[in-house]
Order: sequence, then structure tokens, then C-alpha cells
Amino acid sequence: MLSQFSREGDKPTLADLPFDFPKDVYPVGRLDADSEGLLILTNDPSLNHRLLHPKQRHHRTYWVQVEGQLTPDACQLLQTGVTISIDGKPHRTLPAQAKIMAQAPILPDRNPPIRFRQNIPTSWLALSLHEGKNRQVRRMTAAVGFPTLRLVRWAIEDVKLHQMQPAEVVEVEKNWLFKKLWK
Repeated sequence: MLSQFSREGDKPTLADLPFDFPKDVYPVGRLDADSEGLLILTNDPSLNHRLLHPKQRHHRTYWVQVEGQLTPDACQLLQTGVTISIDGKPHRTLPAQAKIMAQAPILPDRNPPIRFRQNIPTSWLALSLHEGKNRQVRRMTAAVGFPTLRLVRWAIEDVKLHQMQPAEVVEVEKNWLFKKLWK
């Protein structure tokens, strides 16, 4: 599903969700078509600014399934920052929190499923960062030799997916959201 309300070809969009959104609601941030997870929708311009402006530096946590057996050295590189290409220019990522997950998280099946190669193991990483360049997580894991297979945004600050299912919408009070985002 595209993380937008406007149509683009025949791909499903947020407008296809079974929820009666007010006309002035829009997504804060985006998930690319190959990513999944938490997306905040709002009609509050101040929330949009506080979540998207680079100076705000709020943490977003991703659960990332990578190809190969992730190493502590690769995690260390992710923690200190790696150089990736953004619009053809080198960009040094800010330090991130990176931790190898001991086991795969329990998530709904992905549609379509990720590619599977019987002889190549996969592993999971919890990666938390506070900058949001285009396809940054995918570029970071590739830079340390572990291409991303599945990418799930698990949390924005203290707002977490928990047991939410794909396409599920949960309406929350503005005050609750602000408390979770800015403790």
C-alpha cells in the first residue's frame, strides 16, 4: 500500500483503508512501497512539523530482516555511522542504535513474501535512528554488507505497533500521542 491518499496507478493507497478519514488528514512521513509498519496520520500541522523537521530528531525504530548472519562488527558500523549515497552524493549517517535480535519477531505474513534462498541465512536487527533520508535503512544495511529483505517500522518514539495488523487503523487522542512522542 502506498503511504498516501492520492492514486498512483493501480496500487492500493490509504484511501482504500476501511476508515472514514477527515478530508484534511495526511500521513506524517512515508514508508516506501516495499516497507511496512507504523504510520501516523494527522490533520495537525504542528505535529507534522515536529515529526518531520530534521532539528526535532525523534527516534524511529525499525525491525530489519537482512540477508546473511549479521555480525557485531556490522552493528558497530551502523552505530557509528556509515556513508551512503543520497541523490548521487555521499552522505554520512548519524550515529544509530543497532542491536542484533536474538530471534525473529512475531509479525503478520508479508504480502508479497520476501525472497527466500534456502542456502543463505537471514537475521533480524533492531535499528533506531533519528534522521530519515530516502531509503536510508536499506542503504545502511547494504553498506555494511547485509541487504535488507524486510523492513518494518516498529516505533516512533514511544508509539509502537504492538499487536496491530496490516491496514488496521487506531484512532488516538492528541494529548496521548503528544505524551508518547515528547516525554
